[in-house]
Amino acid sequence: MEPNDKIYVAGHQGLVGSAIVRKLRWEGYKNIVTRARFQLDLTRQTQVEDFFQQEKPDYVFLAAAMVGGIWANNTYRADFIYTNLAIETHVIHACHEQAVDKLLFLGSSCIYPKLCSQPMKEEALLSGYLEPTNEPYAIAKIAGIKMCEAYYHQYGHRFISVMPTNLYGTHDNFDPATSHVLPALIRKVHEAKVRGDEEVVVWGTGTPRREFLHVDDLADACVFLMNYYEDSRLINIGTGEDLSIRRLAELICEVVGFEGRLAFDPEKPDGAPRKLLDVSRLRSMGWTPKIDLKAGIAETYSWYLEQMVANNG
Repeated sequence: MEPNDKIYVAGHQGLVGSAIVRKLRWEGYKNIVTRARFQLDLTRQTQVEDFFQQEKPDYVFLAAAMVGGIWANNTYRADFIYTNLAIETHVIHACHEQAVDKLLFLGSSCIYPKLCSQPMKEEALLSGYLEPTNEPYAIAKIAGIKMCEAYYHQYGHRFISVMPTNLYGTHDNFDPATSHVLPALIRKVHEAKVRGDEEVVVWGTGTPRREFLHVDDLADACVFLMNYYEDSRLINIGTGEDLSIRRLAELICEVVGFEGRLAFDPEKPDGAPRKLLDVSRLRSMGWTPKIDLKAGIAETYSWYLEQMVANNG
């Protein structure tokens, strides 16, 4: 990408999209195009076609998606599969019609089988059954990956797919009903501290292991791959390290300053027992993450507190 190339970031107000915009601006890219949802509904094909015909972007980061944690994925199953299929179908095909120079599509590590061998290699895609609680979302993301591959091979378009691990950071979603585990725990632990509670209850057994990547590291990797990755095969983005949900909760308690005890509710779903990405392909290209998990949690907690102050006037 050149500094004056027109770059469209779909989903720029979300966790991932906002981080990509920050990174692009930091790197000196001057022609970044964005649209809020009230301006452009990506689930409406005619709106997407009109936008691409008018703007004709050179590069596209497709970070727009409907996302959520276990409860949201399992509750709004139809919404998750429809919305994500619609967004990616319309945007990917519009990139084809307008001959976009390069597209980067963001998937999710939930595309891999529930009982996938660890760490999860890119070749494990479609090798087993998916985790039932987020199957609709995963199927939609797999469809996006396969669309990029198909357009790459049939038309020669440089449409690449990246698979980030669990993400967190500034502009995260802290809604207890729809958020992912890390921001949900930050809010739960903070509120328990404020109330003076002696205990925080965490969903599940605490034994599943998860990998977490700060969204600013993801954005750095995405810009790196947009510039240097030319393969139709999907590529994982992560840290290559994981920890148990129990240990994650303990770290969050340390950062927040909650001195009570943790309790776990085994009646609530755990999800997949482990989700660790094999990042050897990305490491071989010379990219590594920079942000330590505890430092990243502290930064995210500080941002959460700032938003609480701002929202409360």
